[in-house]
Amino acid sequence: MLDQRATAEELMDADDLPPDIYAAVVADLARVNVVTMAARPTLAFLARLTKKGQRYRLLDVGYGDGDMLRRIADWGARRGIAFDLVGVDLNPRSEAAARAHTPPDLAIDWRTGDYADFAGQGWDFVISSLVAHHMTRAQLTAFLRFMAREARVGWLVNDLHRHGFAYHGWPLLAGLFGWHPIVRHDGRLSIARSYRPAEWPPLLAEAGISKARVFRTFPFRLCVASR
Repeated sequence: MLDQRATAEELMDADDLPPDIYAAVVADLARVNVVTMAARPTLAFLARLTKKGQRYRLLDVGYGDGDMLRRIADWGARRGIAFDLVGVDLNPRSEAAARAHTPPDLAIDWRTGDYADFAGQGWDFVISSLVAHHMTRAQLTAFLRFMAREARVGWLVNDLHRHGFAYHGWPLLAGLFGWHPIVRHDGRLSIARSYRPAEWPPLLAEAGISKARVFRTFPFRLCVASR
């Protein structure tokens, strides 16, 4: 059943989902990200391309709860690497949730809107996490073009790997931790909506990108990076 990528809509993307439920869902997704070590490939990517004492401008597209940018802020502060961190998300409920879950002394600029409106603003890095599988093929190729054009130092797509073990094991993991019912439902669908390694090269070719690395990281992450 996983031979073909699923296209059904996820419950958390519903326009009528109440803000308090959405906030609870993305908060649980942030907990999922801790358990599944979601930040690891992103931080490893930044570690390879940044230098102590330097300052970088980074855009995170589709930030949700904002947990990735909070991790980057902490990671950079501990290593003497400064970041101007900006997050953009189409869903205004994301901005409310991210602001509520972010300490007031943490300088992260949360925005609501279309990432395309942030072109030409001098980004060193453009990243995303768990966003690619939410996009249609046309949306994803447009996003890849944007990243390739706008990221001076490098860009990264951090997403899921459509894998049978992850798909069938997800209900057990979600039940063990007692995550929100929408997270339990959408997590499995997210795996079914994500890509496999062989599906990325045609997407990159369609976007006109010839130099990008597709790689797997434990557990069941599939990333695409370019420098």
